[in-house]
Amino acid sequence: MVLNGTIICILILLYFGALFAISHFIGKKHSGNTAFFLGNRKSPWYIVAIGMIGSSLSGVTFVSVPGMVGKFDMTYMQMVFGFLLGYAVIAFVLLPVYYKLNVTSIYSYLNDRIGRNAYKTGAGFFILSRTILAAVRLYIAVLILQTYIFDAWHIPFALTSAGALFMIWLYTHKSGVRVIIWTDLLQSFFLIAALIIIIWQVSKGLNLDFTGIITSLKESSHSHIFVFNDWFSQQNFFKQFISGIFVTIAMTGIDQEMMQKNLSCKNLREAQKNVCTTGIFFIPVNFLFLFLGILMLNYASINHITLPEMGDNILPMLVSSGHFGALAIIFFTIGIIAVTFAGADSALTGLTTSICVDVLETAKQDEKKARKIRLSVHLAISLVFIGIMLLFRTINNTSVIDAIYKIVSYTYGPLLGLFAFGILFKMRTNDKAVPCICIVSPILCFAGNLLLKATTGYQFGYELLIVNAALVMVGLIVFRRIPDYRVFYRNS
Repeated sequence: MVLNGTIICILILLYFGALFAISHFIGKKHSGNTAFFLGNRKSPWYIVAIGMIGSSLSGVTFVSVPGMVGKFDMTYMQMVFGFLLGYAVIAFVLLPVYYKLNVTSIYSYLNDRIGRNAYKTGAGFFILSRTILAAVRLYIAVLILQTYIFDAWHIPFALTSAGALFMIWLYTHKSGVRVIIWTDLLQSFFLIAALIIIIWQVSKGLNLDFTGIITSLKESSHSHIFVFNDWFSQQNFFKQFISGIFVTIAMTGIDQEMMQKNLSCKNLREAQKNVCTTGIFFIPVNFLFLFLGILMLNYASINHITLPEMGDNILPMLVSSGHFGALAIIFFTIGIIAVTFAGADSALTGLTTSICVDVLETAKQDEKKARKIRLSVHLAISLVFIGIMLLFRTINNTSVIDAIYKIVSYTYGPLLGLFAFGILFKMRTNDKAVPCICIVSPILCFAGNLLLKATTGYQFGYELLIVNAALVMVGLIVFRRIPDYRVFYRNS
């Protein structure tokens, strides 16, 4: 069964119509810089918490997490449990610091704690990392829509990419975070609805009632979660759990895109409730994604379906081929759109904020001029996104994309190291040495990982983030500012 393309087109238009309606309603009253950057600090915490689910995931997650079950079973849940502790650190360690300083950009903390070079370096690492990462994630999600929907209409990929970015720009350029808080709520609802309905449709295809669903989970050879007996495995519990903690701190707690929405809450207490609730939500949502993976493998086995080698292609292939009916195709399309745009609009807004506040220092400008700069930056980043997406389309090599993911993940290590040094230690460091330390550390990690793999066969996974951050902290300690004891004795 292949769903009529016109019906999908109507669904997409209706979906964006809802986003534009929200944007128009909010943008009439809230279009200033304070609304764009911080949502006037009036965002209800429970709305932010639900919306954070969609923006924390991506189109890649939507297809990758179910697809990894065949190779890694449900061991990803070990990392998800680590996410919860990571969110607790964000709520009770980082958020109090941000609210105390009343920051617009979280990287201004580095300016107060270490110095201007650390501030600019931290912001620079975020801008570089998030620009590439967000563009690649958007590219992969748009490619899914292009391959399974728009190619049939003979619509060029360039037009699909430009249309997607134009839609995002259109509903975010006026009010930024103020709008995103509410559009993310809608998008998270559709994401979860799509996940549940696809599970239901797959279960129908397997003729399973609720009891049968539970039984299939218990009896599946892919249902085991914990790995304690293999210390060299990438799926070892302690590696996965600890990595989950630090990945969450790095990718959320010290990421302007993600923290911007948390800072839009009315006060610290509400922001903390939001973050903790988001961490709890992540456990059942990711469990359902993995359970969907088990159901898909069962369905393919029973119906003798040859699955793609890449796990990421399993869900799109089964859904688009009509195995689970028209309803699954509809909600798969909506789910991909929801999770893609929930991540992309947040990235666009977070990058605009960091460039305006951290690089161009628009806070020193009058409101009218600052607003003009913000609109220009917002449009420029959209165009950069399109350029990166078209570049990847030209390269058309998944190994290059995988390499980009790995390289970008290295750049969050220095950010984690800078913030950890600032919070854990009271000493000062040589601010001028910070850019060099933050550049050298990822290079050393990359070289060390290659050497370790060549000599022992072992390769770092997410734990490399911790090593990277530790190297930055060591560098900052080595270059600490030595007190001038001559002055101390003279003053005594």
